[in-house]
Amino acid sequence: MTKADIVDIISSSTGLTKVETEAVVKGFLETVIDAMKKGETIELRGFGTFKVVKRAQRVARNPKTNEEVIVPEQFVPTLKVSKEFKLSVNKSMQK
Repeated sequence: MTKADIVDIISSSTGLTKVETEAVVKGFLETVIDAMKKGETIELRGFGTFKVVKRAQRVARNPKTNEEVIVPEQFVPTLKVSKEFKLSVNKSMQK
């Protein structure tokens, strides 16, 4: 599913135009990204929690040359899915 598919679905269910819906979706995504750039945590109840996690420096191995490579510490965005979301997906996939 793409962003365009999401816009189509929301647009048809809310009665908003596709242009208005696209602006809302784009605004939501930009807000989430901007907040995470500042290190903020975003909690959407029933969906999940977005947060930035610090990954420590580590030693990895190049599979082609078998040479050790140092991967520097980095900050990565993560999404921890809510319990309700997990249960809902699991239930629908088992049918």
